[in-house]
Amino acid sequence: MAQAEKADSVDGIARSRALSDPEALQVYTQMVLVRTFDERIWALNRQGKVPIAASCQGHEAAQLGSFLAALHDGDYYLFPYYRDLAIKLHAGISVDQAMLSFMGKDGDPYSGGRQFPLQGATPHHRLIQTSNVVAANLTQAVGYALGCRALGENTVVLAYLGDGGSSQGECHEAMNFASIHRLPVVFICENNRYAISVPLDLQMAVSDVARRAESYGFPGHQVDGLDLFECYRATCDAISYARSEGPVLLEMQVERLMPHTTDDDDRRYRSAEELEQARARDPLATLRTYLLETGHLTESQDELLHTEARAQVDRATELAEAAAFPDPSTFYDHLYAG
Repeated sequence: MAQAEKADSVDGIARSRALSDPEALQVYTQMVLVRTFDERIWALNRQGKVPIAASCQGHEAAQLGSFLAALHDGDYYLFPYYRDLAIKLHAGISVDQAMLSFMGKDGDPYSGGRQFPLQGATPHHRLIQTSNVVAANLTQAVGYALGCRALGENTVVLAYLGDGGSSQGECHEAMNFASIHRLPVVFICENNRYAISVPLDLQMAVSDVARRAESYGFPGHQVDGLDLFECYRATCDAISYARSEGPVLLEMQVERLMPHTTDDDDRRYRSAEELEQARARDPLATLRTYLLETGHLTESQDELLHTEARAQVDRATELAEAAAFPDPSTFYDHLYAG
């Protein structure tokens, strides 16, 4: 965000005039719940109750800021990727449903406990993520945007990826096709600088992901993905542009505060100093500081928010632990014969 577009800045977070402080407090409340849930999932994995998880810690501002822009626009469809827990919870998946999905229990709203957590489709939430194949959602998103145009709809599609996804062939195919046909797609790259353990400079020769848009003939912009206000503003602008002109790439620069997944040990390729610096930029802590210093949140209110979030997650954990696994007799349901 250019300096002229910023209002006051508190502890490094830029206040956009487009997003009100009461709305920011509502998003912070959701961020607290998402973080509490994410931390519980990690603990349950270590107890052998959750097979695998990909943490969104450090990505929350990018996910919720962009999704809030889509919500305010009203005519959108989402193609997230496997790290987008905050989007899925905010889209309408309940904490109870999400916990059932992570534990692979009956009642998982996406796949009935048969796939990677929260992987599938919930059209009533305007959300599709059918696969964990990296960048596969991008070609699907572009196809959906083409279908919307054919039907005369005004929908803008938000397609999410990681920086590693931008190095996949399907990313090239999706961006190239979207540009040729000037489709209303906002590509949102949550760049945490690591494709699992591979750092950005070993993934690509260009200095940043946003520059890749140049080769397809549409705009690419870098965004401070730790700044909720900037993520919101940039996505509002991108949605407006995509609807009238064609695709946009937003490179939201974030921090991955946890290993790639619960199966990864990032201490093997990230120094303690780097991890400490990343945690110092935690978007949840930064937004909390902003709200406290501007008088929109008190310490006691913050403590209550965390208490209520833990209570929700506790109830969801108890529910999921008591729930049954899918009936084995239904294993072949919803599959086509070869």
